[in-house]
Amino acid sequence: MDLLFSNDRRGEYPPSLYADRLGDTAARPSLRGEVRADVAIVGAGFTGLSAALHLARAGRRVVVLEAHRAGFGASGRNGGQVGSGQRLEVDELERMAGRGAARQLWDMAEEAKALTRGLAAASGVAFHPGIAHAARTKGEVAHAHAMAERLARDYGYDKVQPLDRDGLRALVKSDAYVGGDIDRGAGHLDPLALTLGIARQAEAGGAEIFELSHVHHITHADRAGGTSVVQTGAGRAVCDHVILAANGYLGNLDDRIAARVMPINNFVVATAPLGERASEVLAENIGVHDTRFVVNYWRLSEDRRLIFGGGENVSYRFPRDIAGKVRRAMLQVYPQLAGVPITHAWGGTLAITMNRMPVFARPAPNCLSASGYSGHGVAIANLAGKLMAQAVQGQSEGFDTMAALPQPGFPGGAALRWPLLVAGMSWYSLRDRLGF
Repeated sequence: MDLLFSNDRRGEYPPSLYADRLGDTAARPSLRGEVRADVAIVGAGFTGLSAALHLARAGRRVVVLEAHRAGFGASGRNGGQVGSGQRLEVDELERMAGRGAARQLWDMAEEAKALTRGLAAASGVAFHPGIAHAARTKGEVAHAHAMAERLARDYGYDKVQPLDRDGLRALVKSDAYVGGDIDRGAGHLDPLALTLGIARQAEAGGAEIFELSHVHHITHADRAGGTSVVQTGAGRAVCDHVILAANGYLGNLDDRIAARVMPINNFVVATAPLGERASEVLAENIGVHDTRFVVNYWRLSEDRRLIFGGGENVSYRFPRDIAGKVRRAMLQVYPQLAGVPITHAWGGTLAITMNRMPVFARPAPNCLSASGYSGHGVAIANLAGKLMAQAVQGQSEGFDTMAALPQPGFPGGAALRWPLLVAGMSWYSLRDRLGF
């Protein structure tokens, strides 16, 4: 069973608030017959479209092949939070890669945020600054405050403000947390609007995007300088370079990447507009995420709905009652919203890795891949596309920095990663319920 077609209708966006705002959008053509390109990109999300944009502006002939619609996957259905740093905190990165590499990775993440804000501005998509980090225990609060001090002292980043219980409660109107911080350099936006804005920019630069063009096989070049063939159901792209940008929807296109990158489903709801009651949820137009292993995250939409994400499963299928699953988590944070209707509920497939850092790899000659953003992909995925575009042009320093990080596979490889992860997630979900 292919995750691309397990939970969604072919060629249709999920029933998200974001897609509902779009109204009817004309589909792009499918690939039929043969096309010649310098670079063929598999996947029209942040990674693939950013790569296409930067390559097209550099004068390369680029085709993007998307099984559904541009922005169909995690890029167009996530919580819209643009976070600072990498997925791991700087102390963990220092232990993993050393102080110098950790600083380089932090600087790259700052570049990712700046790139994403620039792409949003060029797309006419509003960026709202501020992401609060809500902690459940005193130990988590102490850690958050120490990290804020560390970032200011050692990394020159002074935009994280520590918050005690009262300080957090003044912003986040919930009694579920005992403190945390707010990052004024992070923010939130409409992710589908951004994805489609990047697609338009890439096309304006000369890239071709083919929708409803499911890639089912790739014949890679057997040497540098050779040509590769990317095969869809009704056509094929003959190209000098291939970029894999499918993330959780990679399927069986490359088993070596699949052994290191695990698809996982996450779920989001949107309430009816809250009107003046929005001030019962958030005092400012910020995003929030908490410290649970299965993270809760939320923000307000432009029309003052609560967009709330929570709950995961490791399965090919989404649960039948997504709204009910997420409502339970939402009411644990905001019991005052018990009577508020949920108007939209949707799921999506992201991808995680063993160490929660993305996997940058060269799986074959003339082929680059980046995936496994582990819930931190809005900014990093856009940077990944830019780094792969640079690597195609012979400027691979940034890509190689990411590729040099440890990339452990899941126990059991691609075959056994699902049952083992289910067991692990069940344990951590129990810890969340018990308050550890």
